[in-house]
Amino acid sequence: MNKLNFFKPDKSNLYIYVYTGSFLIFISIFDVFLSSFFKINLTAFLPGPISLFLPLIVGLIGLHLVRIEFSGLKYLDLLNKNINTTNFNGALTLLIIFIIILATPPSLSWFIFDANIAGDTKEACTGSGACWTYIKVWLRRFMYGMYPNELQWRINVSFILLIALAFVGYFAGEKLKKFLTLYYVIIYPIIAYILIYYLISGGSFGLEWVETGAWGGLSLTFIVSFFCLIFCFPIGMLLALGRRSELPTIKYFSVGFIEFWRGVPLITVLFMSSVMFPMFLPEDFFMDKLVRVIIAISLFEAAYVAEVIRGGLQALPRGQYDAAKSLGMGYWKMHIFVILPQALKLVIPGIANTFLALVKDTPLIFVVGLMEIAGMLGLAKTNPKWLGFAMEGYVFAAIIFWIICYAMSKYSYNLELKYKTER
Repeated sequence: MNKLNFFKPDKSNLYIYVYTGSFLIFISIFDVFLSSFFKINLTAFLPGPISLFLPLIVGLIGLHLVRIEFSGLKYLDLLNKNINTTNFNGALTLLIIFIIILATPPSLSWFIFDANIAGDTKEACTGSGACWTYIKVWLRRFMYGMYPNELQWRINVSFILLIALAFVGYFAGEKLKKFLTLYYVIIYPIIAYILIYYLISGGSFGLEWVETGAWGGLSLTFIVSFFCLIFCFPIGMLLALGRRSELPTIKYFSVGFIEFWRGVPLITVLFMSSVMFPMFLPEDFFMDKLVRVIIAISLFEAAYVAEVIRGGLQALPRGQYDAAKSLGMGYWKMHIFVILPQALKLVIPGIANTFLALVKDTPLIFVVGLMEIAGMLGLAKTNPKWLGFAMEGYVFAAIIFWIICYAMSKYSYNLELKYKTER
């Protein structure tokens, strides 16, 4: 039998290394699992420091034994390529696994097993876990803000119609698909504005008027994010083209605009739009606070979108421009049909990242008195009847924002795959 060199695992006696290493990795993880879930310490007879670090050491030895280059085993090679390239990476992998195992029991206890959801008052929360009763009681406010309860059906109907109209493109025939860009860029935003203005605001067709100051919660987060996403993208695209223009006036205006808005914090922009901007308007001219906020965020994010798109434009080789010009295309035709489709395809991750940041920046509108979901959480946690439950509120908001951002991230990833071309 060939002599084994455990310090340099190789393909000779492959399965001995794999079985031995897998067993040691299993033992290390199983020891931490027993300690976390059942309070059983297999190495309790050893001194404290040794007992603490022994699972990590055993696991590292196991990972070292299975770190065989090009073993021919698909999953083993995949593991070694991604998380077991070196001892350091192996140690980080084990530490992450151990932390997840150790954090799981207390997390489950707080979230589920010791949590309370029954009742309608603070007194119903008697356990040591989360008080989901607090979320249940305040759920309407977190969703709709201070919008009157009996009129909240108007918000529901508006969002259902907007979601339904957003899927028109999936059912359009071949003859109508060429008009989808016109629909989503111009017609759909106009329909959304009409629905929100006449149905949610009211004041017409016999509907009771509700001021925007009463809007709030997650519905306001969606409204602000929706319109800002629609407006900032075309503005950013024009600014990106303007910054690359050969006309000095357009170029330096675009440069000045982008650098100005990128150089100031968003919270300052919102404060100025709410407090300072109305001072420069005529006395008889009124612009709603929500409209000013949407304009401010759109202009702010447009500067970032412009730089992302400019990166895509610069990534295209000069030959694309020359080829379009050789076909007799003018400036706008060249950019609409040749340049921008390729540039936007290259910067889908960057655009998605900017849009994600925009959605997560919406809680800052609380500085102008608009209470979206995070603002309503701040209001609820100061209620004398529900003091001490801020943690549940912020966990709830974090889950909501994670779902929204993850959905946007997956959609952008699907777009990448759809428009991916081998280069």
